[in-house]
Amino acid sequence: MKRLCATVLTMEAIVITLAVPVAVHIGHMSSRHAWLAAGIAVVAALLLAALARLVLPVTLAAGTLLQIFVIASGVVVPVMYFLGAIFAALWAIGIWLGYRVEHATGQ
Repeated sequence: MKRLCATVLTMEAIVITLAVPVAVHIGHMSSRHAWLAAGIAVVAALLLAALARLVLPVTLAAGTLLQIFVIASGVVVPVMYFLGAIFAALWAIGIWLGYRVEHATGQ
C-alpha cells in the first residue's frame, strides 16, 4: 500500500504542475499566485510520497486532505474537478486494495 500511495501522490504532483499554465490562462489568475498554490500542493504531495514508507497513517490522513484540495481547485480550473475526482478514486481504491492485501497476507 505504501508504494501505491506514493505513486498516486507523485503522479498527482505532475498533474498539479501541468494545471498551472491552464489556471493562469483560463482562470485569469496571476502567475505568482498560481505557482505559489501549486508549489505548496506539489511539495506537500511529494513530501507525503516520501513519508509513506515511514508514517503511513499520517500520509493517509494528509493525502486525503490533499485530494480534497485538488478537487476544490476546480473552482479555478474546472477540469480539476474531473482530474481531482480521478485521483481521489485512485487514492481510495489504493487504500482499500492495500488493506485487503495486508489483511489477506497477515501483515
